[in-house]
Amino acid sequence: MSAMAMPLPSLRRFWDRLSIYLPVLLMGALALGSYWLLRATPIPPELPPERAPLHEPDYYMRGFSVRTFDARGDLQSELRGTEIRHYPDTDTLEVDEARIRSYNASGELLTARARRVTTNAEQTVYELTGEAVVVREAVPRVEFRGEQLRILLQQDRIESNQPVLLIRGNDRITADRLQYDDANRQADLQGRVRATLVPR
Repeated sequence: MSAMAMPLPSLRRFWDRLSIYLPVLLMGALALGSYWLLRATPIPPELPPERAPLHEPDYYMRGFSVRTFDARGDLQSELRGTEIRHYPDTDTLEVDEARIRSYNASGELLTARARRVTTNAEQTVYELTGEAVVVREAVPRVEFRGEQLRILLQQDRIESNQPVLLIRGNDRITADRLQYDDANRQADLQGRVRATLVPR
């Protein structure tokens, strides 16, 4: 037997002691390997800050007509114009040279036109700008004219924060601001109000 060789019982005791510390040694080796791998991994580039969505159209149509119908299939509203643009940041539609037809719950027709109209996705609110005209074809016929008019279809209201002309039959009324409740046929005219009333 060589002088360097370990006796068999001593070798067995060595492996027994080594097996006790082997899990600790393996965990230490894994920890060192993970640390090295983490240090060697390149740092990912920083993501650029999220930009606010731009007010740019995502689609447009020219020479169009959009109609909405109720559950029975009756026409509720129609929107036409030379060009329509959809803006995804506000979910609105913008229409050039717009023409609108809409029927209320009583079946009365409302027509409107303007150089530009902005409406929400549901087409329940219309902002008319530029030579705006809104006509309620009822008895008596009521017409509104101004540079800016706002139609709220669900509330049956017409509003304006700018000078407006109201024509009812042969009567003509001007005001700086207007709130018109179509269901009750009541107009709240504010600012400088001037009226020309024709006797019936």
